[in-house]
Amino acid sequence: MGAPMAQAPGVSMATAIADKQTDYVIADIGLADFGRQGKSRSRNRNAGPDGDCVKSSTAVLIETLVALGADVRWATCNIFSTQDHAAAAIAAKGIPVFAIKGESLADYWDYVGDIFNWGDQTANIILDDGGDATMFALWGAKLEAGATLGEPENEEEVEFQRALKAFVAKRPGYLTETVKNLKGVSEETTTGVHRLYEIAKKGELPFPAINVNDSVTKSKFDNLYGCKESTGRRDPPRDRRDAGRQGRLRRRLW
Repeated sequence: MGAPMAQAPGVSMATAIADKQTDYVIADIGLADFGRQGKSRSRNRNAGPDGDCVKSSTAVLIETLVALGADVRWATCNIFSTQDHAAAAIAAKGIPVFAIKGESLADYWDYVGDIFNWGDQTANIILDDGGDATMFALWGAKLEAGATLGEPENEEEVEFQRALKAFVAKRPGYLTETVKNLKGVSEETTTGVHRLYEIAKKGELPFPAINVNDSVTKSKFDNLYGCKESTGRRDPPRDRRDAGRQGRLRRRLW
């Protein structure tokens, strides 16, 4: 979601598409029709988005945000959970999306950078899942202010630092401007929320944060049901019943 600026893990395989003109990185745009069918089923089920992974329910959320007037750039929060047909359906709508099922850690962090690249604008809102996007923006601003990153302790930290330093080198000052323009972040994971609390306690969180993780709807349908039913074995009658309850919970919350 963009605001004016004063002056901005993938798989190495032949089927991956990086189309700069249409501004997306997905596995196969030819899956878009199948993805649209999945969105229709998800919409009819009243299913809630599964984190910020790129799935059919997420596609419904993204299109809803766009219909309400938002500009959106989206990357998956999980290198294994992307539904390639859902990503294709989003890209076919002209919405920038960066997600391939099974993407590498290197591409994952490059795609995090891609969602912050708004040209002559910057993002003004982050919908985060795990705190990675928030961390990328905040650490980028720190680097631009002269801070240094510690020695990486694992493969993911290696790729995070590489991608962040490359972004800062390409667009110096951009993430500082981004952080200034951010109105807030929503975070829906336990890990991400704890990270935000730690940043806030240090006085280093420069914008408001919404703890979605502890909301009734998220706790019930992700932390409770998601943990024990993530294998895909679902009870259709109970699924419909719970989706209806989810709708009622949402109306109460909103």
